[in-house]
Amino acid sequence: MNLNGHEVDGFLKAEGRKLVNGAGQEILLRGVGLGSWLLPEGYMWRFPEAGDRPRRIEKMVHDLIGEGKAKQFWDTYYDVYIAEADIRRIAEEGFNSIRVPINARSLLQDEIGPAFDERHLALIDRVIDWCRTYRLYVVLDLHGAPGGQTGANIDDSLRDQPELFTDEANKRLTVEMWRMLAERYKDEWIVAGYDLLNEPLPEYFAMYNDQIMPLYLDIIRAIREVDDKHMIILEGAHWATDWSIFDKKPDEGNLMLQFHKYWNNPDTASIQKFLDKRDEWNVPIYMGEGGENNIEWYIGAFRLYEDHDISWNFWTWKKLDTINSPCSVNMPEGWDKLVSYLEGGAKPESSEAERILWAYLDNLRIEACTYHSKVVHALLFRPAIRIPAIFYGYRGAGISYGVQQPVSHELGFRSDDGTDIRFTDSQREKPNFHPGRGLAWEADEWLHVRLAPGDWLAYEVNAVSEADYAVTLRAAAPEGHATAEIAIEAEVAGRAELQGNDWQTVTICDVSFSHGNSRIIVRAVEGPLSLEWIAVG
Repeated sequence: MNLNGHEVDGFLKAEGRKLVNGAGQEILLRGVGLGSWLLPEGYMWRFPEAGDRPRRIEKMVHDLIGEGKAKQFWDTYYDVYIAEADIRRIAEEGFNSIRVPINARSLLQDEIGPAFDERHLALIDRVIDWCRTYRLYVVLDLHGAPGGQTGANIDDSLRDQPELFTDEANKRLTVEMWRMLAERYKDEWIVAGYDLLNEPLPEYFAMYNDQIMPLYLDIIRAIREVDDKHMIILEGAHWATDWSIFDKKPDEGNLMLQFHKYWNNPDTASIQKFLDKRDEWNVPIYMGEGGENNIEWYIGAFRLYEDHDISWNFWTWKKLDTINSPCSVNMPEGWDKLVSYLEGGAKPESSEAERILWAYLDNLRIEACTYHSKVVHALLFRPAIRIPAIFYGYRGAGISYGVQQPVSHELGFRSDDGTDIRFTDSQREKPNFHPGRGLAWEADEWLHVRLAPGDWLAYEVNAVSEADYAVTLRAAAPEGHATAEIAIEAEVAGRAELQGNDWQTVTICDVSFSHGNSRIIVRAVEGPLSLEWIAVG
């Protein structure tokens, strides 16, 4: 069962700043990226630079076990990395979409084209079929364009140059590839849209930025010759964060703009330029790739997107030996020997390398992975969840927070709200502490919010069914005594008395939550009250 499957209904399209499904209902995409499947990324294999991209990983496998077994390895890899069980689990968790990163080289019979490889196209067909069954929209993402659009490992570039923009043949091949994909999927309503280029041109290749929009327009024209139904998705330059290339809006009507976000502050100021462009162009926007962080940051960042009506996609569903993705592929015994070989060490015997690689294939299956439910709960705000106090809602004063007397601080985070966000004393005592150096987002204990009597903060959780949960606060009374009130929507659920200025944990049991989103309000009745986190579960 897909908890959000009712939203996935008919061709998706842009209407003003909103996305609507085939039934005319507004929808936000909430999805996960299938990173390292059709474009294996070395960091997800825990490999060094010598194995940082598909062509280098492929060379290692070939050199270790030979051509025939290498082919068998890759056929199995593509078959099991993303299987029907993965798609089913994504849907069961309540996501409503996936983003499929594609390596152009994997779709070509040879690297220079133009003939296409039906074997790998069939893999995309298969995942689309599964997504239709389990009600997940599919975003097709050209993650590695012919020649490479970034000149980095993430696009499988040959010479670390963005040869998409230095070789006209690569541009023509990219246009033809999109024409082929559009012709193939023009009637597939489960395909949400076409993400034309992933993260084109980091700033050190900005001399080619003026070529991005003309290429986008060429691709759009080719797509529209065969497909007038699917949405077009455009990414900015410099890891999708530089939207200065979007100076003139194309005539294309069914359009969405995409940005990516990693590590930096999860607050409105950090995405204001994207919100401004949404208003200027009157189009929906999409945080198409973000993650690779800790659970606390996820809670803040994905709350930010939700509260600003921004569709989002988490990066990434599965990778080796991780704690910050839903699926962790368990590291096979002897994996360090492959890493050592890539770093110039001894070459493992063929039989040993085969054993290690086949153990990796076995571990790729979702049934063999270690599953991190906490990551999914953080993305979907589902109990059990612990929310840092600083990640109250982003809908503004009177909705997400209320302060009697706004204050100012110099943290560079949520500075415009007027809430009293402070570093904890334990952070100030750490070596090299300096608040002006920015926030590293490595521990939720670094910051807390101080509330004066009458101040309040609102948090949201998304319960999958009607249930009673315990609500726990990590709080302190800086002046020796404080009272915190907990309300669900407008109904008071209980109060907690705090004595002394030490941090303490207090719990209100059997708080009733309805199915779906519930708004939890924490109010300082007597105070002041310092709040570090709130937990539901």
